[in-house]
Amino acid sequence: MPFIAVTLLLGACGEVAKLPAAQGFGPDPRLPEPVKTLIPTVNIAPANPWPEGKMPVAAAGTSVRLFAGQLDHPRWLYVLPNGDVLVAETNAPDRPLRKELLGIKGWVMGLVMKRAGAAVPSANRITLLRDADGDGAAEVRSVFLENLNSPFGMALVGGELFIANSDALVKVPYRDGDTKASGPVTKVADLPGGPLNHHWTKGLLASADGSRLYVSVGSNSNVAEHGMELEVGRAAIWEFDRASGTGRVFASGLRNPVGMAWQGSTLWTSVNERDELGSDLVPDYMTSVRDGAFYGWPYSYYGQHVDTRPAPARPDLVANAIKPDYALGNHTASLGLASAQGSTLGGPFAASGMFVGQHGSWNRKPPSGYKVIYVPFAGPQPSGPPVDVLTGFLDDNGRALGRPVGVAIDSQGALLVADDVGNVIWRVEGRR
Repeated sequence: MPFIAVTLLLGACGEVAKLPAAQGFGPDPRLPEPVKTLIPTVNIAPANPWPEGKMPVAAAGTSVRLFAGQLDHPRWLYVLPNGDVLVAETNAPDRPLRKELLGIKGWVMGLVMKRAGAAVPSANRITLLRDADGDGAAEVRSVFLENLNSPFGMALVGGELFIANSDALVKVPYRDGDTKASGPVTKVADLPGGPLNHHWTKGLLASADGSRLYVSVGSNSNVAEHGMELEVGRAAIWEFDRASGTGRVFASGLRNPVGMAWQGSTLWTSVNERDELGSDLVPDYMTSVRDGAFYGWPYSYYGQHVDTRPAPARPDLVANAIKPDYALGNHTASLGLASAQGSTLGGPFAASGMFVGQHGSWNRKPPSGYKVIYVPFAGPQPSGPPVDVLTGFLDDNGRALGRPVGVAIDSQGALLVADDVGNVIWRVEGRR
C-alpha cells in the first residue's frame, strides 16, 4: 500500500471527543452512546525523544530529575528491600498469528506502533540500578538477568525473585546485594501466551505473606473478535500457590489488567478497556478485585453496559458483571499502578492513594493520558478527582517526548517512573 494511502487511511476518521476529558474520570464516569465508524479513530503522537536538557514537568511542591538514562525500552520497575531498582527492558515477543489474523489492519497497526515508538525489538533483559550515594541518580548499573522472554512483572519472596515472562512465571535465586542473578532460571508455571499473545504483558504481585502470587493476563483481542476459544485463561488475574506453582483464575472479565497494588489487604488493578466505540468510550479504570468476580469483558463494559459486538451474547454473565471502582479516563492506557504508602512527596500526595502511569492514547481525538496522576483515597476507596504528578510528555506539536509506564516508590519515598519512549527513568521527590 503506497505511503499516501496509509496516511489517508490513518487520518480518514473524523470522529472526535464531544465530552471534556474530566467526565471520563471518577466512580461514575459519563458513558454516552457508542460511536461506531468504518475505520477506528487513529490519532498517533509520533515518538520524538527528549531533547538535551528537557524533562517532564513535576507538580507544584515536587521536583523531577533523571534517575537513569540510555535504557532500552524500560517498561516496569521493582524496588528491592536494599533500595536497588530492577527495571524490565522489554517489548512484545514475536507473534506470528497476530500478524496473520489482523492482516491489513495488523500491518497498519504495525506502522502506528512504529510511529509511536513502540515497535522496537525486546531487549529481554532485567537491569539493576543502584543509587549508592543517595543523591537520587543511579551511578551503578548491572545486567541482572538476560535472555528472558519479554519479561514484565517482578516480585521478591524470601530468597527468590519471581519474574513474569510473556508465557511463563519463572524464578531465580536472590541474595541481598546481588547485582547479577546468581543461579539458574527455573519455570514455576506456564502463563497464557502462544502465537497470538495480543496483550503480552504479565504483571506480578505477591501476597503479604508471600504464599500466593498474582499475575495479570490481558485478552487476545479488542473484543473477542477472533473467538472465545482464543481467550481461555485470559482477560483475568491468576492466583498461584508459590510453593507448588498451582494456579487458578482469581477474577475474570478484565480486558487488559496490567498494574497491581495492595491498598490495605485489598488487591487493586489498573485495566485498559476496549476500543472502537469512539473517543468518549470506554474509560480505562482501576478497581478492587474480588475473588471469583466477573468484570464484564467482552460482553459488557463499566458494569452492565452491553457491548453488542461479541457473539453469541451472554446476558447471564452481564447480569453479574461488577462495576469498576474508579474510571481513569478514555483511552488513557493506564498501565502503572503503585500504592502511595511510603511516599514522601507530601502536599496532596498522601500515603493513602494510588499513583497511575498513563502511557497515553493512540485512538482518541484529542489525545488523553501521557502523564502520571495520583488518585486520593479515604479509607478503602478513592475519594476525589485525580491530581497531576508528572506532565509534559507531549510537546506543543503533539509529539510524544516520552510515555510513562511503570511507577514505583523507592527506598527514600520518591516516585520512580519508567519512560519507554524516552528510554529513561524519572525520579519525582518532594522539595526540601
